Amino acid sequence: MPETPYRVAVIIGSNRRGRFAPNVSDWFLRTAADRSDLDLDVVDLAEHPLPDLGNGPTPEQAEVLAALSLRLAAADAFVVVTPEYNHSFPAVLKNAIDWHKAEWAAKPVGFVSYGGIGGGLRAVEQLRLVFAELHAVTVRDTVSFHSAWAVFGDDGEPVDPAVPTGAAKGMLDQLTWWARALRDARTAHPYGA
Repeated sequence: MPETPYRVAVIIGSNRRGRFAPNVSDWFLRTAADRSDLDLDVVDLAEHPLPDLGNGPTPEQAEVLAALSLRLAAADAFVVVTPEYNHSFPAVLKNAIDWHKAEWAAKPVGFVSYGGIGGGLRAVEQLRLVFAELHAVTVRDTVSFHSAWAVFGDDGEPVDPAVPTGAAKGMLDQLTWWARALRDARTAHPYGA
């Protein structure tokens, strides 16, 4: 009997007007869709306006927050698609992470980053610290687009797809290994941090 696919919440971590995120996330989703072991749930933070942590949510924001919390809790794993802004990750992503705690615990997180010459890797390094504090496990390999605006063609595909496609396969292989190990562990022994 085949194993139940891993539910992976793909979090698009940018909400800027004119953002490049859809190019990167659409490519990643097309690439990941080829895998029968994944059930992808796209969480675009531009479509989930959350309040600042310092302010209580309005009734409308509380509904958005509750719906997002349920989706994150249902995930076996996460892939965060993030740009790099000023050597870090976007505030909207940090806000979404900080509104949740138990939803991340004992689950793996993979990264798809993009940016200028650094390819978003500084954002990923900082996110690793944040997710460690939340008891999540970040996978070693990432997908990174350096000078992203130059590596995607007008058709929305990478000009040279071999390297990012190989990187996505490696990252997803690690992510699913951890998703299985941690799902089995959470089932046998609920995680209590």
